[in-house]
Amino acid sequence: MRIPYELVLGWRYTRAGRAARRNGFISFISGVSMLGIALGVAALIIVLSVMNGFQKEVRDRMLGVVSHIEIHGPGGGVLPDVARTLREARKHPEVVGAAPFISAQALIARGEDMRGAIVRGIDPTLEPEVTDLGRAVTPRALARLVPGEFGVVLGIELAHALGVREGDPVTLIAPSGQVTPAGIVPRLKQMTVVGTFDSGHYEYDSGLVLLHEEDAARIFRLEGPTGVRLRLEDLHQAREVAAELAHTLTGPVVVRDWTRQNRTWFAAVQLEKRMMFIILTLIVAVAAFNLVSTLVMTVTDKRADIAILRTLGASPRSIMGIFVVQGATVGVVGTLAGLLLGLGIALNIDVIVPALEKALNASFLPRDIYLINRMPSDPQSGDIVPIALISLVLALLATLYPSWRASRVNPAEALRYE
Repeated sequence: MRIPYELVLGWRYTRAGRAARRNGFISFISGVSMLGIALGVAALIIVLSVMNGFQKEVRDRMLGVVSHIEIHGPGGGVLPDVARTLREARKHPEVVGAAPFISAQALIARGEDMRGAIVRGIDPTLEPEVTDLGRAVTPRALARLVPGEFGVVLGIELAHALGVREGDPVTLIAPSGQVTPAGIVPRLKQMTVVGTFDSGHYEYDSGLVLLHEEDAARIFRLEGPTGVRLRLEDLHQAREVAAELAHTLTGPVVVRDWTRQNRTWFAAVQLEKRMMFIILTLIVAVAAFNLVSTLVMTVTDKRADIAILRTLGASPRSIMGIFVVQGATVGVVGTLAGLLLGLGIALNIDVIVPALEKALNASFLPRDIYLINRMPSDPQSGDIVPIALISLVLALLATLYPSWRASRVNPAEALRYE
């Protein structure tokens, strides 16, 4: 098969330093441009993969406590018909678990120490269907939540702040008091700590209290659960499923998915990821536009060759194609090398980071400071494909002007002093 001479010459000019010593510097600059593109692409892949990994870790820990979808009564009150809502919600093909709950705010006191907390009344038998608290609580803690015995399960950080352990009494203070001849007296209830849970998410470990839903209804004087929590087969379908349930469920209900419950946090993560993508893309752009200087020097050095090719019948388009091939070769090789390097590090970061910590005798993520003490990584094709395409497009754009200048070389002027 006959190979177009534009490809042959473009490849020869890219590696010119091996054949001609006087072209060695040009070949060196081409190599530097190629290395810059590779490092920029690799940095983009590694940083975005680590950010995806952290986001996934925090999201999974958050969803270990928070359900995928919550259905609330109107105005935060009691659901009109809990059994009907549970039955209708379970009919959706994406729903794999459903459980009623009561949510309220209260104060937890132990001696002179007092902390605000979110009190969640749960059904211990159905709760494992909607959250992963069964793995986060101390053994048999949920089984000890028996109606009428007023046992509570505290977040591990809340328990440490109050200085309580399993079996210790605490006092729950409801926000709405009871009217007496002496005035409004806050309602107090002494409860027993039957266990703790460690979800790995400080917000919930320091401010969440679990008790049986019947005890919660009695304390807060409610006639039943204030909502239903759902677990889905695919958590990424939560927004679509919530919209469908909002139209199919009977009665006045409010449906919220997990992305709306933590909208601020997820919006901040997406903004940070987008800004990092833009900043690191500039590194690739700088490396890609180094090709401009490389190709300009090559065109200047090859003016006589260009003139000879023109006199032999080469068209301006063919001359332009030669230098486009040279620049595109640098861009393609640099992008492929960056993809291999970035994916190699991103997929093995759980091995590389501990090795670096051991070699440097340092800890990048101390356990006593950070929520996550290991470096997670989650390469996603939705990030990698745009990175590769942007790198190739920038490299191609960088070749256009020098290639056009090469096609405009006048053979008579170029050969005048040869």
